[in-house]
Amino acid sequence: MKIISWNVNSVRARVNNIKDYIKLAKPDILLLQEIKTQNENFPFEEFSKIGYESYVNGQKSYNGVAIISKIEIKNIEKNFINDNFKQSRIITAELKLKKKEIELINIYVPNGNPVDTEKYEYKKDWLKKFISNIKKKIQRKSNILIAGDFNIIPEEIDVHDFKRYENDALGRLEIRKKYRELINLGFRDVYRFKNKTKQEYTFWDYFAGSWQKNYGMRIDHFLISNNLIENIKSININKKPRSKEKPSDHTPIELEII
Repeated sequence: MKIISWNVNSVRARVNNIKDYIKLAKPDILLLQEIKTQNENFPFEEFSKIGYESYVNGQKSYNGVAIISKIEIKNIEKNFINDNFKQSRIITAELKLKKKEIELINIYVPNGNPVDTEKYEYKKDWLKKFISNIKKKIQRKSNILIAGDFNIIPEEIDVHDFKRYENDALGRLEIRKKYRELINLGFRDVYRFKNKTKQEYTFWDYFAGSWQKNYGMRIDHFLISNNLIENIKSININKKPRSKEKPSDHTPIELEII
C-alpha cells in the first residue's frame, strides 16, 4: 500500500500538478495539507474522475487538510483536538492493512512564526493538545500512522543551515522537544529510521533561489507506531514535483507499507 503526504499550498491552484503526480505515483492514499479552500469549493470531481474519493476538512483561504483515497477508509473525523482558533488542521480515518486496523492522522501543524507572539503560543498549545490526545489514543489503539506538515525541523541534519533556525518557530529547542515527546510515546520517524545520516529536504522557500541552491528543510514527516515497523517497505522524498511549473514549496513523501 502506498500512502503519500504532500503540502500542496492550494489545491485549486495546483490541481493539474496534483493529478499529473497521481497518475505517475499511483498512491492508494494521498494526504494533502494547506489546501486553502472551503469544503464546497474543493475539486472533488477532478479526483473522482481518476478514481479517488475525497474527504475534506477545509477553511477559506488558509490551512485545510484532505484525504484522497482509492481504497476504502472509514470513520472520518475532523475534531481530534479542540483548536482554540478553530483552524482546519487535522483529519483522521481508519484503514485496514491485512488484518491490522490502522488509525491514519493527517496534520498541518501551525507554523508559529514570529516567535514571542500569539502565533507561537498557539503552536505550542496546539502541539500540547495533540500530544495529549495521541497519548490517550495509543493506549486504546496500537496501530497509528501520523503524517503531514509538522512545521518542525527535528535535528540539525534536517536543514541546510541550522544556525539560521535556532530561534525560529520551526527549529527552537522547545519545539523540537515536542517532536521528541511525541515520538517517545511509541513512534518512529520513518524517514530517519530508514536513513540514519542522509540529508534530504521536503520544503524549499520560493525566495532567494532556495530550490536552485538546495537551501531546504525536512519538516514533513511520517511517524509510525512501533508495532507497525515490520510493515514498512520503503520511504522516499520525491523532489520532482518541486521542479515543475507553478509548484508547491513542499514536495511529496512516499511511504510504502505491506
